[in-house]
Amino acid sequence: MIPPAFDYVRPAGLDEAVRLLADAGEEAKVLAGGQSLLPLLRLRLAFPELVVDIGRIPGLRGVREDGGMLAIGALTTHHEVVHDPLVRRYAGLLAQATETVADPAVRHRGTLGGSLAHADPAGDLPAVALALDAELVAAGPGGRRTIPARDFFADYLQTALAPDELLVEVRVPKREGWGYRYEKFHRVAQSWAMVGVAALVRRDDGRIAEARIGLTNMGATPLRATAAEEALAGAGDPDAVARAAQSAAEGTRPSRDASASPEYRAHLARVLTKRAVLAAAGMG
Repeated sequence: MIPPAFDYVRPAGLDEAVRLLADAGEEAKVLAGGQSLLPLLRLRLAFPELVVDIGRIPGLRGVREDGGMLAIGALTTHHEVVHDPLVRRYAGLLAQATETVADPAVRHRGTLGGSLAHADPAGDLPAVALALDAELVAAGPGGRRTIPARDFFADYLQTALAPDELLVEVRVPKREGWGYRYEKFHRVAQSWAMVGVAALVRRDDGRIAEARIGLTNMGATPLRATAAEEALAGAGDPDAVARAAQSAAEGTRPSRDASASPEYRAHLARVLTKRAVLAAAGMG
């Protein structure tokens, strides 16, 4: 389909971009890599009066260390995230999950910030951001503010970003010595995850001391499997992990669509949580 008519502008800097968004309000959409917005425009699921292309704003790309955190520019592409040595060392779960996003063409154009700001609960990276306890930095007319990932995803395709704010940076705590695994189930290659599980595990004396589990496509927003996380504390063998994984779907509200029923998605969450935690803990 042909998208509706809109005005297009490519600001040269961050301040200009923020000003344009403030002037346009709810009628503007931000274009980064375009892998989320362009399909919405083509299918006429979005009707912006103005598209603000931030793709060439300097300073919003790349990965750097900042004390105990990794600071990742919002315009850093999926391909760059996958292959960045700092990400692979300190946030391996993010690199591993990003490598499963769509296909190589999308990963070369799509951006980390764009994926998170789009806030699709079926997307792989929002649940990973939750599991990693990431922080998202927004820039607006009043300056910058930092939003914890647990507060960033407000509802289906909605975030805590104000209409005049841009996501400019993603901050991820460094985690060395943690095991990790991203598991997802999809019907065909490159399709959205029917369900996904992002697992981080820290072991101590042969047992799971701490687990962090993010769930993809188990509600209107990405979710943490808190009941399973609590049940996994002290688990020292595959049977204990399997028992804890049975609580992975507690507190979730998976949708019903042509791909799966809520009951089937809950079943997948339990199965994939078991697989992901066993792999992350080195018990698989």
